[in-house]
Amino acid sequence: MRKVTWRNLVARKIRLALSGFAIVLGVAFIAGSFIFTDALGGAFNGIIKGTTADVGVAPAGAANFDSGPDARTIPASLVERLRQVPQVAAADGVDQVQNLFVIGKDGKLVGGNGPPGLGFNYTTTKAITGNQITELVDGRLPHGPSQIALDTDTADKANYQIGDTVTLVTPGNPPLRKATLTGLVKFGSSGGLVGATLTIFDRAGIQQLFFGGRDVYSSVSLTAANGVSQEQLKRAVEPLLPNGVVAKTGDQVAADGQKVISQALGFINTFLLVFAAVAMIVGTFLIINTFSILVAQRSRELALLRAMGATKRQVNRAVLAEAAAVGFIGSTVGIGAGYLLADGLKALFAVFGLDLGQASFPLQLRTVVVSYIVGMVVTMVAAYLPARRAGRIAPVAAMRDDAMVPESSLRRRFLGGLAGAAVGAVLMALGFAGSGSRGLLVIGLGILAILVGVALMSPVLGRPIVRGLGATYARAFGTVGVLARENSLRNPRRTAATASALMVGLTLVALMSILGQSAKASTDKAVQSTVTADFVVSNATQAPFSPAVADEISTLPGIRSVSRFRGASAKVDGHGGFVGAADPRSLSSALKLTMAAGGSSQLSDSTILVDSNTARGNGYQVGDTVTLKLQGGTQRLKVAGLFKASPVVPANFVVTLDTLRRGGLRPVDSLVFVSAAPNADLAKIRSEIDAITKNLPTVKLQDQQEYADAQKNQINTLLYLIYALLGLAVIIAVLGIVNTLALSVIERVREVGLLRAVGMSRRQLRWMVLLESVSIAVLGAILGIVMGIGFGVALQRAVADQGIDVLSIPWVQFLVFVVIAAFVGMLAAVLPARRAAKLNVLDAITTE
Repeated sequence: MRKVTWRNLVARKIRLALSGFAIVLGVAFIAGSFIFTDALGGAFNGIIKGTTADVGVAPAGAANFDSGPDARTIPASLVERLRQVPQVAAADGVDQVQNLFVIGKDGKLVGGNGPPGLGFNYTTTKAITGNQITELVDGRLPHGPSQIALDTDTADKANYQIGDTVTLVTPGNPPLRKATLTGLVKFGSSGGLVGATLTIFDRAGIQQLFFGGRDVYSSVSLTAANGVSQEQLKRAVEPLLPNGVVAKTGDQVAADGQKVISQALGFINTFLLVFAAVAMIVGTFLIINTFSILVAQRSRELALLRAMGATKRQVNRAVLAEAAAVGFIGSTVGIGAGYLLADGLKALFAVFGLDLGQASFPLQLRTVVVSYIVGMVVTMVAAYLPARRAGRIAPVAAMRDDAMVPESSLRRRFLGGLAGAAVGAVLMALGFAGSGSRGLLVIGLGILAILVGVALMSPVLGRPIVRGLGATYARAFGTVGVLARENSLRNPRRTAATASALMVGLTLVALMSILGQSAKASTDKAVQSTVTADFVVSNATQAPFSPAVADEISTLPGIRSVSRFRGASAKVDGHGGFVGAADPRSLSSALKLTMAAGGSSQLSDSTILVDSNTARGNGYQVGDTVTLKLQGGTQRLKVAGLFKASPVVPANFVVTLDTLRRGGLRPVDSLVFVSAAPNADLAKIRSEIDAITKNLPTVKLQDQQEYADAQKNQINTLLYLIYALLGLAVIIAVLGIVNTLALSVIERVREVGLLRAVGMSRRQLRWMVLLESVSIAVLGAILGIVMGIGFGVALQRAVADQGIDVLSIPWVQFLVFVVIAAFVGMLAAVLPARRAAKLNVLDAITTE
C-alpha cells in the first residue's frame, strides 16, 4: 500500500499541487503574520530598551510608552541632589518634546502617520543595553535654540546635509521654525527608530523653545554606580523624590513598555490571522473537492485493491497519506512564502511611515510549529471524508465498469446544513447581545456556522441559479449551452463545493462593502447634522498640532468663534476609553451634539458627558459620579449628559480643556472648528486661514463637505486593505475552479472524445467548458453576495447606535462583482478548456 500511495502521488502530482498551493497560501499568511509581528515587536522592544536607563525618575504616569505629551516637569535642583547620592554614577536631566516633525527639502513631512516626531536634549546616558542612547557620529553638537542635530535616517530621508537650514513643525509657538543642522546622531547600537524622527537640541535651547525658558526637565535618567543594582539605586533615590514623582527600574520600564507593545501587536496579529483563517477555510473546500474527485476517479482502482485483500482501513490510510504528503509539502513551502509575505507587509506598512528596514525578521519555533499544525490538520481533516468514502467501496465493484464511490443523501446533507445555519443564527444573536472581543468572537463563529450550513445546502439552493443560467446558455449558445448546463447539474455536490469556496470570499467582501458604504453614508449624515462650524482644521498626520494655529485664526476679522477639540486615552472607573476635550462656551458653535439625556450646556470643569453606548454598557445615568484617570492623576466628575455616538465625535467621553490640563497633558489640538460671523465672506476667511496653515503639512483646512470626504477616504483606505487581504481567499477559490474543471476534463475524456466524434468543434468544446466555469463562478458570487447582504444588514443594525446608523447597500457594486466573477470564471477555465480541446479523438474514445 505504501508503494501504491507513492505511485499515486507521483502520477497525480499536478492535480495535488493545486490543492497544495491552497495550503501554501494559507500557511504563508499565518507564518508571514507571525514573522512580521515578531519583527515589529523586536524593533519596538529594541527602542524601549535602547532608551531606558538603569533607573528613570519622572512624574507619576509620565514617560510611559503609551503616555501622551506631558506638561509636568521636574526642577533642575532635584537633578543636582540626585547626583550627590553615592549609588548614582550619573544623573542626566531629559527634556522631551512630542509631535516635533522635520520637513524635508522637497517640502514634504518626514515621518508622521503613526511613528512619532520626538525632540530631546543631548545626553551621554547609557541604556540598560550598555549602549549610549544617542551618540554623535558626524559634525558637532547643537548650541542654542537655532541649532539642531538629527538622527542619520531622518537627515537622509529629508536630504539634509550638515550646515543646511532645517524646517521644523513644532507643538509650540510659533508652529514653524528654522534651525541649522550641526550634527548627526545615531540611536542605540542599530540606529533603528521604526520610522520615528529624532531632533536633538542642547539643554538651554530646548528649554527656551518649549519650556518657557525654565530650568526644568521632563524626566531624569540615572546610571548606577559600579556594583549597584537597579533596585538598590531605586531605593536609594526614592527618599529624595517629591510627591507625585516616582522612580522606576529600567527593567520595570522595559517590561511595562513591552506589555503595551504586545497588546497593540496582538491586535495586528489577530487582524492578519483572521484573514489567514478565511484563506484556510476556502482552501479546505478546495482540498475536499480535489480528493473527492480523485477518489471518485479512482473508484475502480480502489475497489480492485479491496478485491486483492486491502482492508477498508488500509485504503483509508492510503488516501490520508497522500493528504499528509500534500499538507507537509504545502506547509513547508508556505513557511518559506511567509517570509516573502512578511517582506510585502513591511513594504505596505512603510507606506504609512513604519520603517522596518533595519529590523530583523526572525523565524521562531512557535511560527514553524503553528504553521505545520494548521497546514497538516486542515489538509487531513479536509481529506478525511473522501478517505472514508474510499474505504467503503465494495471489492465486487472492481468487476463493474461503473464503479462509483457511495455518496450521502442530498436530503440528509440539506437538513444538516439547515441545522448548522440555525446554530449560526443563534450564535450571532448571542454575540450581538454580548460585548467586547468575546461578543465579536461569538458573532464570527456564528457567521462561520452559517457559511458552512449554506455550503452544505448549496447543491439544492444552487440548482435554480444554475438552471436559470442554463436557460440563458441554451438561447445564446444552442446545444453547447444545453450541454454546459447539464454538465453543471450532473454533479451538484461538486459544483456547489467549488462555488462555496468563492462564496466564502465574496460573502466577506459584500459584508465589508455594506459596512463601509453605510459608514460613509452615516458620516455624511453626521457631518451635516452635527458639525455647525464653517471650517475644520484637522491633523494630517494622526498627531496633534500647535495651539498657536487656533490662536492665530481667532485674531482674523469675520470670525465668530474658534473651538478647539483635544483628545487623550484615559480610564473611567477602570475601563479604557478615549476622552475628548472642548471649551463649553464654544462647543455649541462647533458641534451640535444629539443628547439622549441631560444637556451639553451642563459641561463644566466638574462634569463629564458620556456617549449613550458607553453609558448603557457601564450603567451610567445623569447625576452619577465617575472617576477619570489621566496620566497626571485622578479626578471625580459628575455625569451631566449622555450624547449619541457619532463618527464626527471621536470620543467616548467629553470634558473641558481644563480637565485635560489637570490631567497633566500638554495643550495641543487635534481639531479646530471655525465658525464665521453672520454675513461674513467665507471665501475671504478661507483664504486667510489657508495663509496660516498652508506651510504646515501637519494640518489641513477643510469645509464641511471636504471634512466628510476626508473621513470617507479613511474608510476607503481600510476597505481597500481588507479587500486586498480577502483577495487571497478569492485566489484560492479560483484555483478551486481550475482544479475542478481540470479534474472534470480528465474524468470525462471518453465523453469529450465522443462529442468530438459526432461533430463538436474544438471551439464549441472550449465554450462548453468556459460556460460550466462561469456557472460555478456566478453561483458562488450570487450565494456570497446574498449571504453578505444578510450579514451586512444584521451587523449594520447591530452597530447603528454606535454611529453607523444609515444602511446603504451598494447594488451597482454587487452587480459589478457578479460580472467580475463571471469573467474570472472564464479565465479559470482557459487551461482546462484548452486541454479538453487538444485531446486526440481516437485516444479519448478508447479511454477506460
